[in-house]
Amino acid sequence: MKNGKRSEIGAQALGKNIRVSAIKIRRILTQIRGCSYGEALVLPEFMPYKTCYLVSQLILSAAANANTNLGLTKSDLFISEARAENSTYLRRFRPRAQGRGCPIKKPICKVTIKSKFNKIGDRER
Repeated sequence: MKNGKRSEIGAQALGKNIRVSAIKIRRILTQIRGCSYGEALVLPEFMPYKTCYLVSQLILSAAANANTNLGLTKSDLFISEARAENSTYLRRFRPRAQGRGCPIKKPICKVTIKSKFNKIGDRER
């Protein structure tokens, strides 16, 4: 440890253009942030939301990236960062009275999950 800094190695997975509101994914991401890899895979299975499957796929992808690119073992990883950002809207129009069209905005978001490996062995939650 040099100057109080921990050396961390990690990988990330990025999900683009996911057709779900960012608010709905954030309620899952707040639960898995700071958890180990095993806990982060188990937690979404017991939540009653449809987007849990998408989040678990991104967790698997981040762990596979760390294993393939950096040679890290999956059991030593933890989720250091998980965030969802608003993206553009998918625009549709619904026909209304007198020939008008009313816009429908369907939200799209981007999800980033970063997994880290601490060489020291301690982790912060």
